[in-house]
Amino acid sequence: MAKRERVIRMSVEQPLWRALTGYRVLTLLYAIGLFASAYDDYDRPGVAIAYFAVLTVWTLATLPRVQSAAACTKRFLAVDLAIALTGIVLTPWVVTQGHIDRGGPTLPSIWTAGSVLAYAIKGGWRWAAFASTPVAVANLVERGHPARDTVHNVILVWVASIAIGYVVEVARASERTLARALEIEAATRERERLARDIHDSVLQVLAMVQRRSVLLGGEAAELGRMAGEQEVALRTLVSGGLVPPSRASEDAAQGALVRLVEDEPADSGPVDLRALLAPYAGSRVSLAEPGAPVELPPGAARELAAAVGAALDNVRRHAGDEARAWILVEDEPGEIVVTVRDDGPGIPEGRLAQAEGEGRLGVAQSIRGRLRDLGGSAELVSVPGQGTEVELTVPKVSPGKAERR
Repeated sequence: MAKRERVIRMSVEQPLWRALTGYRVLTLLYAIGLFASAYDDYDRPGVAIAYFAVLTVWTLATLPRVQSAAACTKRFLAVDLAIALTGIVLTPWVVTQGHIDRGGPTLPSIWTAGSVLAYAIKGGWRWAAFASTPVAVANLVERGHPARDTVHNVILVWVASIAIGYVVEVARASERTLARALEIEAATRERERLARDIHDSVLQVLAMVQRRSVLLGGEAAELGRMAGEQEVALRTLVSGGLVPPSRASEDAAQGALVRLVEDEPADSGPVDLRALLAPYAGSRVSLAEPGAPVELPPGAARELAAAVGAALDNVRRHAGDEARAWILVEDEPGEIVVTVRDDGPGIPEGRLAQAEGEGRLGVAQSIRGRLRDLGGSAELVSVPGQGTEVELTVPKVSPGKAERR
């Protein structure tokens, strides 16, 4: 079956960049509005107009630079902060002394905070502290003395930027942790899927070779012994050590990435479960099914049919070739129920737990594991001397992960 790769991008950081983009534009308009409303306070309005022209061009031209951490380079941050500091330092030269004494705003006003916030989002709280320090010094120099309102504003910007930088660092760490958890969960499910496939094919063949070779004797007995050793080794590997990574996480500029390699369905329409179960019917296996199609999504139908096949394999292996089995398919309003019953000797109490501990995953993975992944359930009832009954229940609306199998 073909494979495809789905990329899931997780980022709580990206909304901060979008907010910063809007903040820079709005604070630019705000600074220009303050200048227009206090035009009489400016001794050199021409210099102020020239500065605002530069600030406007710079803000609009660099909007793509504040779209992501990758685009927001160190060189851009340095120039951006330099423009903000230049505006603050120019303020005493272009405004009247009365404007400064009244605590009037600097030329860039609160636009300066956008430069500091860019540092915070890009590099965390340490970068924020580095950027807010020269801004604090420039504001104190502009005022000429540490007035209470100036100190208040300086501390507010300093604390706020450091807090935002710290939140960004925590968010990035959380994204990486979540991506790693998803990677482990995906690898575990992939291991279970491969374990089922191996159990349904390779392990069954090795077990059959071992049994038949022992009966034949001679050189075949040695071959059977080797097949048995390989079966044990493979079961150990499948049950404990086979963890192929199906997802990979990385800390990219736009957040943590989780790549999921999944099966590409060959068809998207529903599948009639009866067609998949029909090959199991035979002289010693009876199949009872509804007259109308029993439709399920392709992945769910294939997995359910494979679980039925695993149950029949257990019948042949543990109840003998002479045992009879019955398959009953019921199409309920919200679910599909398939029951597999045999007339074998039944399963001794505690045998399933012992088999799972030995790495024999026929029931744990090939049956229960499949149904769990489909959002359904597998109930096994066995009475010694009276056979075994396995009831497989699958909802008609399968979870998304079942659809992708």
